[in-house]
Amino acid sequence: MIKTTVVGSYPVPTWLRVFSTQESLRDAMLAVVKTQELAGIDLVADGELYRWDINHGETNGMIDYFVSRMEGVSRTLDSRQLAQWRAEPGNEFRAQPPGVVVAPLTGGTLNLQSDYELYAPLTTLPKKFTVTSPYMLAKMVADDHYANLEQLVMELAAVLNEQVKNIGADVLQVDEANLTGNPGDAAIAAAGINRVFEGVSTERAVHLCFGNYGGQTIQQGTYKQLVDFLNSLEADHLVLEVARRPDVELELLTEVKETMGLGIGVIDIKDNEVESADVVACRIEKAADLLGVERIHYVHPDCGFWMLSRSVSDRKMAALVAGRDKFEGR
Repeated sequence: MIKTTVVGSYPVPTWLRVFSTQESLRDAMLAVVKTQELAGIDLVADGELYRWDINHGETNGMIDYFVSRMEGVSRTLDSRQLAQWRAEPGNEFRAQPPGVVVAPLTGGTLNLQSDYELYAPLTTLPKKFTVTSPYMLAKMVADDHYANLEQLVMELAAVLNEQVKNIGADVLQVDEANLTGNPGDAAIAAAGINRVFEGVSTERAVHLCFGNYGGQTIQQGTYKQLVDFLNSLEADHLVLEVARRPDVELELLTEVKETMGLGIGVIDIKDNEVESADVVACRIEKAADLLGVERIHYVHPDCGFWMLSRSVSDRKMAALVAGRDKFEGR
């Protein structure tokens, strides 16, 4: 059976936006998990709601949540540090970084084990837990200490590894949405992700996409430049943006090593139109015909749902399951 899953994020419920307590966060997580259960999702996620903060709502906490809690990071930048960061290409969509590295990095108050334990008792279904890749964090944070991208990536990776290696989720997923626009850094990014996975005993996944901000693709690039990167990952399966990508790119995935399972995006999260079961089934069939059905371990949306409305997200999840079932003849 091809399993259904989500990438991770979910729209922040209204009550959590206006009343951010631990109790309301737990209630929101429960609503997210139950919504996935009712839709028929096989591998569920927590919605990444614990990361959300009104002060950095534009990125859903994908960067800020991790970096701001680490020891060695200052959230206050002087004019020189800010100007230096703004001069780096790729930072145009943010007014300022989530912080500046000013000393050796340690975990600080970051406690991903506690975040997982808040979510784990809410469902008996298989669970995934997601974490942003050290390369993406390194590209967004300002660095006034290491002054070397590779070293910064590996230091961030070491911190994340200590945080996640004992998390008991069924799948640990590392999310990378920056490398697609910077393929020249593939070796650095892969080394960082593989360091995060050291000692991890659960299934390991890597999500790769081209970014999403208000329905816009952030990174310009193609999978053609990234096949070597994918093959260098020490992961069990990939979680790939496919529905929004050109059809020709699907063929490139035939070059991914056979020991790596594939997760195929069949739901477009940059569009509010809800796919029919027939459309989803056809997308799965196209991928199965080209790649071999045995290679496809999961089908899922291209990326997280957090920029869509809850009603659209919920119907897209239902369409995902209905399309998978239709493909498999149920």
